Amino acid sequence: MLAFGAKSNSARRPVAMAAVIAAALVAGSLAAFADGIAVGGCVGGRGSLNCVVRWGEAGDPYIRLVPPPGDEEARARAAERERKWRDRCRPQIAQDGYGVARYSYAAPGCEFGVTE
Repeated sequence: MLAFGAKSNSARRPVAMAAVIAAALVAGSLAAFADGIAVGGCVGGRGSLNCVVRWGEAGDPYIRLVPPPGDEEARARAAERERKWRDRCRPQIAQDGYGVARYSYAAPGCEFGVTE
């Protein structure tokens, strides 16, 4: 017997199934883009259901590709900045207790690219 206002699990199943089918259709239509990746899922509880599918370029989302300097003068300035940064910061890589490679620097602010 159901309490007043309560819904049975069978009443939620069609909604959940429709959401899963919709997410699968969206993910299937995104599969045509070979250079990307689709990630999705559904979350629900107590009469509510939320599904989402996100498409983006394949690869690490935290890596930003920076284009190289265009002309010779810009390359020379970039090389000088790099030299100053290396001389001041003296970066070193060491593994921590968990085996993760960590950078350490000789001066403060080096992790942000500060050169002076």
